[in-house]
Amino acid sequence: MRILMLAQFYPPFVGGEELHVRNLSIELVARGHDVAVATLWQEGLAEFEQQDGVRIYRIRGSMQRLSGLFQEKEKRNAPPFPDPEVLLALRKLVLQERPEIVHAHNWLLHSFTPLKAWSKAKLVVTLHDCSFVCATQQFLRRGDLCSGPGMLKCLDCVVDNYGLLKGLPIAASLRASSLLERQVVDRFLPVSKAIADSNQLAERGASYQIIPNFIPDDISLRTDETSPLLEQLPAGDFLLFVGSVGRDKGVEVLLKAYAALHTSVPLVLIGQKETGFDPLIPPNVFLLDRWPHAAVMSAWKRATIALMPSICLEACPTVTMEAMAMGKAVVASCIGGLTDIVVEGETGLLTPVADEHALGAAIQRLLDNPIERERMGQQAKQRVQMFQAEAVVPLIEHVYEELMGSSMIGTFEEAATSGPLVATPTTLL
Repeated sequence: MRILMLAQFYPPFVGGEELHVRNLSIELVARGHDVAVATLWQEGLAEFEQQDGVRIYRIRGSMQRLSGLFQEKEKRNAPPFPDPEVLLALRKLVLQERPEIVHAHNWLLHSFTPLKAWSKAKLVVTLHDCSFVCATQQFLRRGDLCSGPGMLKCLDCVVDNYGLLKGLPIAASLRASSLLERQVVDRFLPVSKAIADSNQLAERGASYQIIPNFIPDDISLRTDETSPLLEQLPAGDFLLFVGSVGRDKGVEVLLKAYAALHTSVPLVLIGQKETGFDPLIPPNVFLLDRWPHAAVMSAWKRATIALMPSICLEACPTVTMEAMAMGKAVVASCIGGLTDIVVEGETGLLTPVADEHALGAAIQRLLDNPIERERMGQQAKQRVQMFQAEAVVPLIEHVYEELMGSSMIGTFEEAATSGPLVATPTTLL
């Protein structure tokens, strides 16, 4: 099949969504498909290149030229409405690539929907967050989990986050776009039940299928033991958190929990500190910047316990899968897609959101019980196999084939006998 991926960012930008798009594209090429990626051009990057058999087109957008609209100058995201320049670039790409499937992953979708009928391609949309209904994409309202969208509430929230000048157009455009896209998207692929529910897919009558994120089959081998960055890690046991160092990821709660622990085991945080986030750092905490992915995998290999204390609605975090692939027991918040991945008492411990005392108690329990910790780590390594490419990518191929009117090419063996179901590939809710 000829497939065109739409993603506003693509490596060298590295995040869970970016890695998913790259890994999926590479896997599909390996399975004999013809894959191109359309992504937004960013300063210093080539407008076209080919990597691992994937053709990468970096296209320019009208909104990108308005630098004052973006907090991060090096990452200028797509708007929640059609960008004229992006739309024209996508039209040119469709004529050139002639895709049978267009697979979108974020707000770049909005610049394709006016072209959908003309393109004659089937449109698949993976939902990695709450961006179908939430302008902030995080389903958070003033630091707490949102109970759901509402016109006045959303307007108030979007103005808080973007200001009046940007907020009102964003809210209006998102509402209008979501109504249109419900009609033109052939299949939504939320990465967890939490994301399906938060985007109100069932209530909106959308055709959808839950298919989780995945990690490469050989992810445990993708380490870099020669990286000089590893010298920054403490010798011996240490606790490890990897991700954006900010309030939404529960770092503030984690630091309070760690400060109350009775342990000499260090805490390591790897990730970029969010602007304005300046918590009190207890002794024995190592705050490191962003690392290359291979070095992070080597850090997981050396770590003692993996920590995922998020207070936001995590979709289906691949960083959790990566830690499990390296045989680590996980202490995580009981929220969002984390509950699909971590099985309480078997592959780790789930704690109430933003509860520093429960988080500290869970960490202390695993520190004090190395046999239990080792058992959970081994079970985590086994469970994560259901989130590897060999299990998940055929599900996505199945969706493509089904939409193209072909026969089914495979089924997903439900490997979740030790925990909650993650994917329901044969049922459209």
